[in-house]
Amino acid sequence: MADTETLDDLVRRVDPDRWLASRFIGDAAARADVIALYGLNYELARVAGGVSNALMGEIRLTWWREAIEEIAAGKTPRKHPNVEALAAARFDPNALALLAEARLADLDEGPLRDEAAVLAYVDATAGALAVLAARRLDASADPHAVKGAARAWGLSGLWRLKQAGRSRLPEAWTRADVAQKVEDQLKAARGEVRGLPVAAFPAIAPAALARAYMAGREMGDLEKKTRLTFATATGRL
Repeated sequence: MADTETLDDLVRRVDPDRWLASRFIGDAAARADVIALYGLNYELARVAGGVSNALMGEIRLTWWREAIEEIAAGKTPRKHPNVEALAAARFDPNALALLAEARLADLDEGPLRDEAAVLAYVDATAGALAVLAARRLDASADPHAVKGAARAWGLSGLWRLKQAGRSRLPEAWTRADVAQKVEDQLKAARGEVRGLPVAAFPAIAPAALARAYMAGREMGDLEKKTRLTFATATGRL
C-alpha cells in the first residue's frame, strides 16, 4: 500500500468487484467499515502467495490474528491503516480472527480433497466475509441468506485462482464441473436471498458476476457495473 493510497484506493485496485459492489452501500460509515473488512481479506488472502514456506505464512497470519485480538482487548491498535480502520469499525473481533484462522488452510499447497472440503473452505473464507459484510449493513441479516451466493462467488474465485496457476480445487474438476456447481449455488441463492434485507444485498452482489467468469468472459467495468446494478435493483443474481 503506497503512502498516498487510501484503503478505499487499495481495495479498488486489488478487489475491484467487491469494491464496485460497495458503491451501492448508501451509508458512508457502513461503506467504510465494509471496505476495511475487504482490505483485511486481501491482506490475509495474499499471505500464502507472498511467503517461501508455511512457517513464514503462519507468522504473518499470527500477526494479523494478534492485532485483531488486541482490538478486542481494547488496546491501542497497531500502526497499520487496515488495523486502525478495523479498530474503528463495527465488527466482532472474534469473527475477524476466525477469518485469519481460516487462511491457515492456504499454506497447504495441495488441492482440497473433495467437494465437502472445498465448500467448508469457501464457507470459512468468502462465506464468512459475506456474512460479516451483510450483518454490518443490516444487523438482522440471516447468515443462511448469503450462503449460496457466497459459495457461487467463492467457487468462481477458486477457478480463477487455478487459471492463474495455483489450484486448490480437486485435480479431477474441470471448468464444466465448477460451472455446474456455481449454477447449483446460484439456484439455491435465488430462494435464500428473498430473506436478505435490501440494505445487505451489496454484500453478495459480486455473485452476479460468477456465471460470466465461469464462461471465461473478460468483463470491462461497464459490463460489471451493469450486472451489479441490475442485481442490486432487482435482488436477483
